[in-house]
Amino acid sequence: QVKLVESGGGLVQPGGSLRLSCAASGLTFNLYAMSWYRQAPGKERELVARVTSTASTNYADSVKGRFTISRNNAKNTVALQMNSLKPEDTAVYSCNAAGTVRSHWGQGTQVTVSS
Repeated sequence: QVKLVESGGGLVQPGGSLRLSCAASGLTFNLYAMSWYRQAPGKERELVARVTSTASTNYADSVKGRFTISRNNAKNTVALQMNSLKPEDTAVYSCNAAGTVRSHWGQGTQVTVSS
């Protein structure tokens, strides 16, 4: 059974940093593209960042230069380092593992950027 567990969310002031982590189990991790999505209240879910099985990365324009995604295939984890956070980054952040046949989701972690 595939399981994705996110951690690291919380409340942070504008300009601050947070590091999200997603621990995966029950899948051949190195074969999956791993992504972080977010959904703010009243808005659609959007892709924040993705790292492929070959470690290529891409980012939403709104987070380029501020967020960094990385994966550790030895530990089956993917992290999202978020710097220079803005109030508009407030959302539930979810981890996604995308294979050739299906994708899997974590339950999400709340990130709130507020003074």
